[in-house]
Amino acid sequence: MKKIFGAKKDKGPPPSIQDATERINKRGETVDEKIKKLDEELARYKEQIRKTRPGPSQEAIKARAIRLLKHKRMYEEQRNMLFNQTYNLDQVSFAADGLKDAQQTMNAMKAANKELKGMMKTVKIEDIDNMQDEMTDLMDVSNEIQETLGRSYNIPDDVDEEELMGELDALESDMEFESAAVPSYLQPETDFDADLNLPAAPTRPAAVPAGQEDELGLPAVPRASIRS
Repeated sequence: MKKIFGAKKDKGPPPSIQDATERINKRGETVDEKIKKLDEELARYKEQIRKTRPGPSQEAIKARAIRLLKHKRMYEEQRNMLFNQTYNLDQVSFAADGLKDAQQTMNAMKAANKELKGMMKTVKIEDIDNMQDEMTDLMDVSNEIQETLGRSYNIPDDVDEEELMGELDALESDMEFESAAVPSYLQPETDFDADLNLPAAPTRPAAVPAGQEDELGLPAVPRASIRS
């Protein structure tokens, strides 16, 4: 039977959107090249028509140019059709990519949801509340310990400030009384010359007037004192 009807051929995978888009783009490039060549020929025919005198030869050139214009329009229609197909394929590709992204996002959210459920089984709100209460109690106990260790033993807490000021004034009075009761010989030395109001000692002898010196350069003694 296989020899008569032939064996069934294995079909390959269907073309993807990207493959179809690339094939249409190649066809569009081929059509664009043909249109470009026709434009060059039409420009050459246009120049010939301008240089040729009216007559049979000019009409023949015009007939060729019209034929090329018909071909150009046909290619332009094909190019527009290919552009429309490419546009449709791009829309389908965008939609397919959007669905793939949505599917990946959904899979990631499902995995995260499953992981969160597993984590929530190990973490309980009651345990967190109990831990917070224990931490608060421990902090209170720690503060009490610090206050107890920093407490002074000899100074009472309810000390009156006015009473402390009175004790300070009494202490200053006692100090003044003790300084007044110290004997004079134990007190610091003072300037006796200033207390007696004595004149200051001369620093250098007074100069002797000229002509009142003896042979030794000393002040001369008056004669009246010598006679006496």
